[in-house]
Amino acid sequence: MSSPDHVTPSTADRQTHGFQAEVRELLKLMIHSLYSHREIFLRELISNASDANDRLRFAAIGEPALLASDPELEIRVEADQAAGTLSITDNGIGMTREEAVANLGTIARSGTAEFFRGLSGDQQKDSQLIGQFGVGFYSAFIVADRVEVLSRQAGLPAESGVHWESSADGEFTVGTVTRPQRGTTVKLHLKPEAKEFADPFRLRALIRRYSDHIAFPVRMRKEGEASLEFEAVNQAKALWTRPRAEITDEEYRQFYQHLAHDFTDPLAWSHNRVEGKREYTSLLYLPGRAPFDLWQRDAAHGLKLYVRRVFIMDDAEQFLPTYLRFVKGVVDSSDLPLNVSRELLQQEPEVEAIRSGLTKRVLDMLTKLVKEEPEKYAGFWKEFGAVLKEGVAQDAANRPTLLQLMRFASTHDAGNEPVVSLAQYAERMKPGQDKIYYITAESAAAARASPYIERLAQRGLEVLLLSERIDEWVMGQIDAFEGKHFKDAARGDLELGTLESEADRKRHDEELKESKGLLKRVKDAIGDRVLEVRVSSRLADSPACLVLGEHDLGAGMRKILAAAGQQVPESKPILELNVGHPLVKHLEGLADSERFKELSLLLFEQAELAEGSQLGNPAEFVQRLNRLLVELTAAQSAS
Repeated sequence: MSSPDHVTPSTADRQTHGFQAEVRELLKLMIHSLYSHREIFLRELISNASDANDRLRFAAIGEPALLASDPELEIRVEADQAAGTLSITDNGIGMTREEAVANLGTIARSGTAEFFRGLSGDQQKDSQLIGQFGVGFYSAFIVADRVEVLSRQAGLPAESGVHWESSADGEFTVGTVTRPQRGTTVKLHLKPEAKEFADPFRLRALIRRYSDHIAFPVRMRKEGEASLEFEAVNQAKALWTRPRAEITDEEYRQFYQHLAHDFTDPLAWSHNRVEGKREYTSLLYLPGRAPFDLWQRDAAHGLKLYVRRVFIMDDAEQFLPTYLRFVKGVVDSSDLPLNVSRELLQQEPEVEAIRSGLTKRVLDMLTKLVKEEPEKYAGFWKEFGAVLKEGVAQDAANRPTLLQLMRFASTHDAGNEPVVSLAQYAERMKPGQDKIYYITAESAAAARASPYIERLAQRGLEVLLLSERIDEWVMGQIDAFEGKHFKDAARGDLELGTLESEADRKRHDEELKESKGLLKRVKDAIGDRVLEVRVSSRLADSPACLVLGEHDLGAGMRKILAAAGQQVPESKPILELNVGHPLVKHLEGLADSERFKELSLLLFEQAELAEGSQLGNPAEFVQRLNRLLVELTAAQSAS
């Protein structure tokens, strides 16, 4: 690679641009929040240079001429201690002027606004968030007060080079230069307190620590006075191609940090080579923390795909199901064609086989984590449990394994954290119990206080407390765990089976017989807002609740559909009354009147609130409640 720094500037078309607002905020945080992680800038810039080389090698599959003039791809790191500068140069794909403006002046990624709304003045928190985001090119400003970028796209003439420059002051300038060498040079004018990064010994140590796994040689000048020769500092061998026995845990961690642009450690990893009918190598990682864009539909997810060690694409989502989109890693196939595209991947039979194998490998990693490091798995579930639940509904083949991995809050445990497995629930089931009872609510605390589980709690039956938006949909897609059927405590009959004694059944029949008149009167007062009114077998302390049909949509799903602008199917709930409750007994003693109707409607509306539904007319409810309170106050004053 010839020296790239001999460029001829042209100032005629030099323009000044303002950074995107989010970039200005990110630069400010870079400068003020990452002082304790300064050295990561070198890893980020070398990773970007490696990506540029990868992209050129891929482009050269279709256009070999792009590589012809300089076929040996490499990265050079040069420091000038006297001038206080540091340059990182690649001979990769390079950028046009338009790409320099777009790539270096904006963050073209979904979810950016949400990311920045999560930032605060807390330096430690900001650092962690930036680590999730991936600092990339902007990390240069941690150590530099001025950054220059010189670039020319492969295949374009020398006169099409671009010069980009900024001092992180909210603006950047861009102009055209003559640049003989393709690729990109990032030149850092180091801050006085960062001059250590112009020391060749310090740089060599950092390259070996952070970039030893880069598949291209990272070269520096040979040690000695004014040496013109360059030598490789790193091993320059793709990590996943090396035997596992030769790779240290630290090297695996560093590769993850390069791959995920995250300076935290992964929870676990799996490195595997498959040989035989199909051949591929995979290196998969479980992150320790969810990225900010995990729930962004159009965010890039997937594995880094190589074919016979040639980089193909960054986010090949076809190799893992969407519920494992948090997994980071590399897959290197020996069977796929080099010119494979996203469209071809959809049709390639090899892909489905690899996908099945990689999915099983990730689930095996999680199962191992459950058995050997349960505390780590608890942290994983807190970050990614809601995503993993998608698989229970989507992946029937792996559903038994996924059900074993699920965690719940439950009435057995005093806390509201999801720590109970279905296997633990099954072990604690009462003799004769054939149902796994659960309840959904806005929060675990709300589920714990739900009127629907009062009688179950009274009988000592454990209930799973589900409080995430996805839960109602997921539970609607599954039927049983190891032969035990799931039962929503807020739907239909409780189906206690042999758990209900003969005395319980007799008492319920007597209550029903004695309350027939009251049930009809309440139904007439409420009208067609409910399908029917019946005696409750699930309430112990509350006066009333609304029960759904077995196949009706719950309050949570109704809210989701309504928010998405979808039409919500019509359905009417059943009002259940606790006929032993003092309020219901008082209601039974009233004659048919406006007061009876008011109190009946109030019970219905209270049950709506307890269910988690929104009142049809909140103002009317408040007025009705106030009228009854006024009557009660007046009666007390009179006595």
